[in-house]
Amino acid sequence: MKFKSVITGASVVAISALALAGCGSSSSSSSSSSSKKSSSSSSSAKTTKVAKLTAGSKMKAGTYNLEEENYSHGYRTKMSITVNNNGKITKSSYDQVNKNGKSKVDDTSYNKQMKKIAGTNPKTYMPKLNKTLTGSAATGNVGSIDVVTGATESSKTFQNYTQQLVQAAQAGNKSTIKIDNGAKMKDGTYKLNEKNYSHGYKVTFAITVKDNKITKSEYNQVNKNGKSKVDDAAYNKQMKKVAKTNPKTYQPALNKSLVKSSDPTKVDVVTGATESSNTFIMYAEQLQNAAQKGDTNTITVDNMIFSE
Repeated sequence: MKFKSVITGASVVAISALALAGCGSSSSSSSSSSSKKSSSSSSSAKTTKVAKLTAGSKMKAGTYNLEEENYSHGYRTKMSITVNNNGKITKSSYDQVNKNGKSKVDDTSYNKQMKKIAGTNPKTYMPKLNKTLTGSAATGNVGSIDVVTGATESSKTFQNYTQQLVQAAQAGNKSTIKIDNGAKMKDGTYKLNEKNYSHGYKVTFAITVKDNKITKSEYNQVNKNGKSKVDDAAYNKQMKKVAKTNPKTYQPALNKSLVKSSDPTKVDVVTGATESSNTFIMYAEQLQNAAQKGDTNTITVDNMIFSE
């Protein structure tokens, strides 16, 4: 959840509106159509409202690929996005394949069983996630991707991998991103920093790993003077009034949850701070991926800021 740090009488109404909007994602795409494979989506002639990019680098044209190196329950993820000359995603191909290259979408017994238990299955949620990327998230607005009910973990992984592909597209780096999924995290401190300020703040994040456990999590939102949003008394007071929580409450809660589980997918979204919680989880997953590789280089995210 993002709010302006300076509270004025005229801004209270706007802040209230932001709080209400931030309690849940609001994007759904109707602008794309499924390609021949149900695990990919390409844009069609229809249009969907796409938020305007106001800060952060536009994605460069090309195709960007990501793949997991290890199989989990017989499958691993392969994903690619295609970006046009206008910096928009025109095709998304997110899939989970077995050692024979067969998609989980085509695993009839798996789909039947998951549908019975979770109310959804790969045949349903994979095309839905892909479709979002050629619709409301076409300019790289990962925050507009909704979690599919019944496929929470896959949705969060999709958000993480999409963010990494968007970062690659911003840099024009077409090297395939390799994810050493399932590998043990290596000891060390891993850092991630946003480049751009949103409502006067940007994210800084660091985790410390020891013996494959996250022993310390330092997620923060700081202004240009390095002051934490936690210490912005006026902001915290106003957000608490509107959203029933604030940075002073939700930032420590998120950090504590990650240390407790050492698994970003098990971190609960804090009610009233949905946007910040989702960002936390997404960045925590990216730091986890870095720790699995033992890559201690600071990750700089040229985070995109969109008009509201």
